[in-house]
Amino acid sequence: MKRSGIVAVAVMSLGIVGVVLLSGRDVVAQQGSLKERLVGTWRIASVDNVRDDGSKVEAFGPNPKGIVIYTADGHFALWIARSSLPKFASSNRDKGTPEENKAVVEGSIAYFGTYSVNEADKVITAHIEGSTFPNFDGTSQKRLVTSLTADELRFINPAPSTGGTLQLVWKRTK
Repeated sequence: MKRSGIVAVAVMSLGIVGVVLLSGRDVVAQQGSLKERLVGTWRIASVDNVRDDGSKVEAFGPNPKGIVIYTADGHFALWIARSSLPKFASSNRDKGTPEENKAVVEGSIAYFGTYSVNEADKVITAHIEGSTFPNFDGTSQKRLVTSLTADELRFINPAPSTGGTLQLVWKRTK
């Protein structure tokens, strides 16, 4: 084989290897640690509150809106709300009526901070620095991971601010 033919085969081989490595990137990520697989942006699919009496309610309605972002360096931010939150008649959030303010407080939650992962127990611990529910500020809360695939994250919040137990399903953003 001529030298130019050998070089062409080598270049094509490297290109094929590169394509295979890039396409296999998600497979490798799926096989990483829980923390590595958690990193990214997730949109809420459902939030169910299982009450002490066993009844189940959609905590943020049938079509909740929300996002949680986990960064590789251990930070996170979470926001969840009912899709049916009322607009303020005044168009000024400082001038909401008592009813409007109540609907927003009852229909949304947001918090941020850092997180740590216990790989063995499949537990994410949120170390909350700030929240729209001030009682969360400065607390650490556990989230029990029940399932994590490349496209879906499921966890349980055993102590939500509303009582009961929250079962959350998140879908990875594309």
